[in-house]
Formats: sequence, C-alpha cells, structure tokens
Amino acid sequence: MKPAAQLTSLLTWLILCLAAPAAHASAWDEIRNSVYGAKAIDDGRGIVTLSAPYRPADMRKVPIGASANFQDGRTVKTITFIVDENPTPVVALFHLGERRGSVAITANFRVDRQSEVRAIVETGDGHLYMGSQLVKFAGGQASCSAPLEGNPAEIATSMGQMQLAQVAVDGAVSPLLGRAKLVLRHPNHTGMVMDQLTLLYTPMKMVSDITVRHGEALVLRAEGSIALSQDPSISFDFMRANVQELTVSMTDTDGGSWTHTFPVSPQS
Repeated sequence: MKPAAQLTSLLTWLILCLAAPAAHASAWDEIRNSVYGAKAIDDGRGIVTLSAPYRPADMRKVPIGASANFQDGRTVKTITFIVDENPTPVVALFHLGERRGSVAITANFRVDRQSEVRAIVETGDGHLYMGSQLVKFAGGQASCSAPLEGNPAEIATSMGQMQLAQVAVDGAVSPLLGRAKLVLRHPNHTGMVMDQLTLLYTPMKMVSDITVRHGEALVLRAEGSIALSQDPSISFDFMRANVQELTVSMTDTDGGSWTHTFPVSPQS
C-alpha cells in the first residue's frame, strides 16, 4: 500500500473509532476474551480476596495483593493480576510451586489511570475464580510514562541487587508457614518515558521472570511486565518444612540475569 493510501486508511479507521457507539465492549470484556476465551470465571467472593488502596498515594507503586483460601482440598496453581486500563492489562502471572489451598501474594504495580484491578486464581483442577476492586487515580502523570525516581547512574549500578526479609504471618509466627518480602533493584523501563534532554524514549528493559526456589523445589515463579514498579517488591508465603535458604533469580528482556541465595531462619 502506498503512503498516501496508508494515511487515508488510518484516518478512516480513526473516524470510525470516534463515531463508534458508546455500547462497545468494555476493556474487561476484551481482556477476558483475549486471555481466557469462553472459559468460565466464577465469582471469587468468600474464596479470593483482592486488596488495593482505593486512592493510592503513588500510582507508580500501588500495592495490590490477592489471597485465596480453599477448604475443599483443592490447591492454587496460578494467580494472575490484571489492571483493565493499563497499556498491558495482564500485569503479572504467578505460578505456585507449593500446591496449597491457602496462598497470599502482594506486589507493587504501576497503575496508569483509574481502573478496575483483578486477581484471577486458577486451581489445580483448572477452575478460575476472580476478585476485583476499583482503584481511583491519585493525580499526576500517568505511571507508565512517568520518569524514574533517583539518579540514573545509581539506578544502573544497583541493578540486580536484592533484599529478602522474613515477616510475621498475620502478626504471629507460624511453625508451618513463613512469609517473606522480596525487593529487587531494577528500573523496569516501560519504553514509554521520554528523556527530556535527548527527546528520545528510553528503550524498554523490563523484568521478565522472577523465580524463588527452596533447593530444587519451586516456591513461585512470576512472569513480569512493564507494569511491575521500579524496584519491584513482592511479598509471598512459603512452607517452612526443612527450609534453610531461599534462592531468588531474576532475568530481564535485555538478557540480564541475577541470582542470590538468602538464609531462612525457622524461628522468625
């Protein structure tokens, strides 16, 4: 197609979009069809709890958490976090290696504007359950195009550093279940931020995979996106049985790879 014909075609498409009736499919309808097709997604009330601030203090790092509790012997296979109005709505997919009926995960995400946020829990037998909540826009620049916090040189040199701290589960120490908070140093460039000096966009460099293992056993694996916050933070549960250390690996889309091993105390 010649350039003039391409421009005419594009203008025609834009006019049709602007003239389209308001009764088009919602963002969620389109996401649901694209990701899950005709597969049933059940209301997760009483099973899945989604937590997020109604009006976040900072749209660049919104803590969004999901917990699931099955009392019928079924286990959790995956948890998918979705932000309807983000440029990439599927913001993270967590694969659970420890098959348990009770699971809790929280991570910090960029939320681009007011949006419904969702957690889709998949059980071991393939059923899907959803929890959702509206997150209001706190003002300021859209998070996916907002500049990074901090000095660029320091951000580059600290990339790949990790911290892991154990925290109490529901305010108490459990002999069976542990909880850890993992902080990873990485800019997670969205590819949508313009350098104010060069007027060029910073190339995308996003965290693509985060894996936590106990020995050879998988605790969890996260598939990331540009919606993970700068310096991603993830809180997760793990079974304490015979755990003396956890090994965390992170890779990004530029081929960067980092691995750290952390001791785990059975008493804290």
